[in-house]
Amino acid sequence: MTIFKEIVDEEFLTVSETKELLADIEAERALDEDRELPYELARAIEHVNRFTALEPEEAQQLVDDLQELEKVDEATAYKIANLLPRNRDELRSVYAQQRYSLSGDELDDILNVVAKYA
Repeated sequence: MTIFKEIVDEEFLTVSETKELLADIEAERALDEDRELPYELARAIEHVNRFTALEPEEAQQLVDDLQELEKVDEATAYKIANLLPRNRDELRSVYAQQRYSLSGDELDDILNVVAKYA
Protein backbone atom coordinates (compact mmCIF):
# COMPACT_ATOMS: atom_id res chain seq x y z
CA MET A 1 0.00 0.00 0.00
CA THR A 2 1.38 3.37 -1.01
CA ILE A 3 0.52 6.48 0.93
CA PHE A 4 0.38 9.62 -1.16
CA LYS A 5 0.54 13.09 0.26
CA GLU A 6 -1.57 15.78 -1.27
CA ILE A 7 -0.22 19.28 -1.82
CA VAL A 8 -2.66 21.54 -0.03
CA ASP A 9 -0.98 24.88 -0.60
CA GLU A 10 2.12 26.20 -2.27
CA GLU A 11 3.78 29.60 -2.08
CA PHE A 12 7.13 31.06 -3.00
CA LEU A 13 9.43 32.33 -0.26
CA THR A 14 12.62 34.30 -0.31
CA VAL A 15 15.62 32.98 1.60
CA SER A 16 15.10 35.80 4.12
CA GLU A 17 11.51 34.76 4.80
CA THR A 18 12.60 31.15 5.11
CA LYS A 19 15.25 32.17 7.62
CA GLU A 20 12.59 33.77 9.82
CA LEU A 21 10.38 30.68 9.67
CA LEU A 22 13.27 28.34 10.47
CA ALA A 23 14.42 30.59 13.33
CA ASP A 24 10.96 30.24 14.88
CA ILE A 25 11.10 26.45 14.53
CA GLU A 26 14.61 26.37 15.97
CA ALA A 27 13.54 28.48 18.98
CA GLU A 28 10.52 26.26 19.55
CA ARG A 29 12.67 23.13 19.49
CA ALA A 30 15.26 24.72 21.79
CA LEU A 31 12.64 25.05 24.52
CA ASP A 32 12.20 21.28 24.60
CA GLU A 33 15.48 19.77 25.79
CA ASP A 34 14.51 16.26 24.66
CA ARG A 35 13.98 17.29 21.02
CA GLU A 36 17.07 17.46 18.88
CA LEU A 37 17.20 19.16 15.52
CA PRO A 38 16.99 16.64 12.70
CA TYR A 39 19.98 16.70 10.36
CA GLU A 40 17.97 18.14 7.47
CA LEU A 41 16.61 20.97 9.59
CA ALA A 42 20.05 21.84 10.94
CA ARG A 43 21.46 21.92 7.39
CA ALA A 44 18.56 24.09 6.19
CA ILE A 45 19.16 26.56 9.03
CA GLU A 46 22.87 26.63 8.24
CA HIS A 47 22.09 27.25 4.56
CA VAL A 48 19.74 30.19 5.13
CA ASN A 49 22.11 31.73 7.66
CA ARG A 50 24.92 31.59 5.12
CA PHE A 51 23.01 32.86 2.09
CA THR A 52 20.58 35.44 3.45
CA ALA A 53 21.66 38.86 2.21
CA LEU A 54 18.52 40.98 2.61
CA GLU A 55 15.95 41.60 5.29
CA PRO A 56 12.59 39.91 4.57
CA GLU A 57 10.87 43.22 3.83
CA GLU A 58 13.63 44.26 1.40
CA ALA A 59 13.54 40.88 -0.32
CA GLN A 60 9.76 41.07 -0.76
CA GLN A 61 10.03 44.61 -2.12
CA LEU A 62 12.68 43.39 -4.60
CA VAL A 63 10.33 40.61 -5.74
CA ASP A 64 7.53 43.15 -6.21
CA ASP A 65 9.81 45.48 -8.19
CA LEU A 66 11.02 42.62 -10.37
CA GLN A 67 7.47 41.48 -11.13
CA GLU A 68 6.71 44.92 -12.53
CA LEU A 69 9.18 44.18 -15.35
CA GLU A 70 7.80 42.56 -18.49
CA LYS A 71 9.76 39.29 -18.69
CA VAL A 72 9.84 38.43 -14.98
CA ASP A 73 7.15 36.09 -13.66
CA GLU A 74 6.58 35.31 -9.98
CA ALA A 75 8.77 32.20 -9.80
CA THR A 76 11.63 33.90 -11.62
CA ALA A 77 11.35 37.00 -9.41
CA TYR A 78 11.78 34.87 -6.29
CA LYS A 79 14.69 33.00 -7.85
CA ILE A 80 16.42 36.28 -8.74
CA ALA A 81 15.76 37.69 -5.25
CA ASN A 82 17.31 34.59 -3.69
CA LEU A 83 20.38 34.54 -5.94
CA LEU A 84 20.96 38.29 -6.37
CA PRO A 85 22.84 37.97 -9.66
CA ARG A 86 25.54 40.58 -10.19
CA ASN A 87 26.17 40.28 -13.92
CA ARG A 88 24.55 39.17 -17.16
CA ASP A 89 26.03 35.67 -17.06
CA GLU A 90 24.65 34.94 -13.61
CA LEU A 91 21.26 36.32 -14.66
CA ARG A 92 21.26 34.29 -17.89
CA SER A 93 21.68 31.12 -15.80
CA VAL A 94 18.37 31.95 -14.09
CA TYR A 95 16.70 32.09 -17.51
CA ALA A 96 18.54 29.06 -18.94
CA GLN A 97 15.46 26.80 -18.77
CA GLN A 98 13.05 29.35 -20.24
CA ARG A 99 11.85 29.04 -23.81
CA TYR A 100 13.03 32.55 -24.61
CA SER A 101 16.17 34.58 -24.11
CA LEU A 102 16.43 38.16 -22.96
CA SER A 103 18.08 41.02 -24.80
CA GLY A 104 20.98 42.89 -23.27
CA ASP A 105 18.70 45.82 -22.37
CA GLU A 106 16.21 43.53 -20.61
CA LEU A 107 19.02 41.90 -18.65
CA ASP A 108 20.37 45.33 -17.70
CA ASP A 109 16.92 46.47 -16.53
CA ILE A 110 16.69 43.47 -14.20
CA LEU A 111 20.26 43.93 -12.96
CA ASN A 112 19.57 47.62 -12.24
CA VAL A 113 16.63 46.65 -10.02
CA VAL A 114 18.74 44.04 -8.21
CA ALA A 115 21.58 46.56 -7.76
CA LYS A 116 19.28 48.83 -5.76
CA TYR A 117 18.97 46.13 -3.10
CA ALA A 118 22.25 44.21 -3.23
